[in-house]
Amino acid sequence: MPRILIIDDEKAIRHTLKEILEFEDYTVDQAEDGPAGLDLLIQQKYDVVLCDIKMPKMDGLEVLERARTLAPDAAFIMVSAHGNIETAVEATKKGAFDFLSKPPDLNRLLVTVRNALDRSKLVTETKTLKKKLATAGKTGSDMVGGSTTLGAVRKAIEKVAPTDARVLITGPNGAGKEMVARQLHQLSPRANGPMVEVNCAAIPSELIESELFGHEKGSFTSAVKQRIGKFEQADGGTLFLDEIGDMSLSAQAKVLRALQESKITRVGGEKEISVNVRVVAATNKNLLQEIADKNFREDLYHRLSVILIQVPSLNERREDIPELVQKFLQDIAADYGNKPKKISADALKYLQGLDWRGNIRELRNVVERLVIMSDATIEEADAKAFAGK
Repeated sequence: MPRILIIDDEKAIRHTLKEILEFEDYTVDQAEDGPAGLDLLIQQKYDVVLCDIKMPKMDGLEVLERARTLAPDAAFIMVSAHGNIETAVEATKKGAFDFLSKPPDLNRLLVTVRNALDRSKLVTETKTLKKKLATAGKTGSDMVGGSTTLGAVRKAIEKVAPTDARVLITGPNGAGKEMVARQLHQLSPRANGPMVEVNCAAIPSELIESELFGHEKGSFTSAVKQRIGKFEQADGGTLFLDEIGDMSLSAQAKVLRALQESKITRVGGEKEISVNVRVVAATNKNLLQEIADKNFREDLYHRLSVILIQVPSLNERREDIPELVQKFLQDIAADYGNKPKKISADALKYLQGLDWRGNIRELRNVVERLVIMSDATIEEADAKAFAGK
């Protein structure tokens, strides 16, 4: 529930605003002057602050300046009976979200508060996203574990990433093939370019060519406008073709041509378009068997597999499970806004002995279930009860 702070030396104004905002289901706190308001900003996180300008001890503009350090994410709405354009401009320059005159119009007040809350939510989401992107950009940050098998994957990535060589990543579902593809992109000279991902298994075969190469308006019944395909979107960067073993043979033929000539043609178009794309592909299938079964083109396989990287299953790197569990405990706590839970050594040992057919993805789901269902410390009994094995 959004939390709002009212800083105003007039008791009647504070109470009136509090009643209005609580009627809208906001949690509201009050402060009778600037210093009291700053104390509350230190103790509690607020989404929006309604702050009077003319107050004893400390005026609202000084409160606003000091709050930029104490509560940088809070949206300040300045309120004054003595306001003018100059005051409003000064407040905006100091970081205020908006300015209202006293007594504030009810509708204007509520609209302004809602807009401020939207802004506050957007700022928080943006910071969270930037933090995740920054973390993902660090070398090996998402590849947790010190096992020998994972070390071999890391070494392969470090050697291959600086080149433009095509890479085929193999391994079971949930083992982290997408993570390897991201690392290859982030450590490559193309890191500042786009990384475009295509899940070939999730796109119907009749639409995969349009998805990859785009289409011209009117090229088929539902083509009401021109569409830019994934190859063009990834120009200057990396195109990640996930689950490429599920791609139709007709689409495979066009992908092969694009790789051979570095050119594509949109569906329904005649113009050849040059593309500068590094292709990384991944599959959980045995492509050599798919070739024998005539489900996959051998020439495309050889084009894609200049470098082969085999991602081990979690069962092949059980020594990494304790470190993975600790990472997931941290991540889940951050997602929920709680402190990370602890896990006993016996519980970790039990998890290490299980059969992880769903690999890292399954382990993450189990850890989240344990966080929800267990007390402050996850014990072996919790693991046995909720691991779902």
